[in-house]
Amino acid sequence: MGKIDENKKRKKETLFNSAYELFLTKGINSTAISDIVEKAGVAKGTFYLYFKDKYDIRNKLIVHKTQELFHAAKLALDQEQIAGLDDQLIFIIEHIINTLVVNIPLLNFISKNLVMGALRSVLLTGENTDRDFYETFLDMVCQDSYEYQDVDVMLFTIVELAGSAGYNSILYQEPLPIEQYKPFLYRTVRLIIDSHRIKA
Repeated sequence: MGKIDENKKRKKETLFNSAYELFLTKGINSTAISDIVEKAGVAKGTFYLYFKDKYDIRNKLIVHKTQELFHAAKLALDQEQIAGLDDQLIFIIEHIINTLVVNIPLLNFISKNLVMGALRSVLLTGENTDRDFYETFLDMVCQDSYEYQDVDVMLFTIVELAGSAGYNSILYQEPLPIEQYKPFLYRTVRLIIDSHRIKA
């Protein structure tokens, strides 16, 4: 990466961090683009090089933050000797849930939008990332001892379930507090994965 690219990446990261902090403290409705650029210490024109409006930066931030969650979980997985797609995906879900349990502001910001970060984020937001979980997931599927069908549907269903159910369970203890709910969630994840396996 050249010096110009590094400078662009740094400015974009600064805008992301400034917007995230303001969205958490003031809320998106009370945050203006002028607040974001002032906090980031950049010109307003710089903001529009990367984002259309504050809702665009919010959507890209959701992808950015969820990709960070998936990336950290995958790094943790790489430290373990875990084989099998079902055990690997459950490890990743567990890691993400445990992170969100201790970071409620992040959970509230992401809300139930884990899917935006897990699926092809570039198609959803135009956001290119070097931490694309979708590609990682496809690699995990290819390396598994089973073959699978409709893998996009499988990933969508698992992440949508874990994101929505985890959100409600962590914040509202519905249908159960998260530690009590995890066995039910993971059993369902295993059933979803098994239903996508191509039987011999």
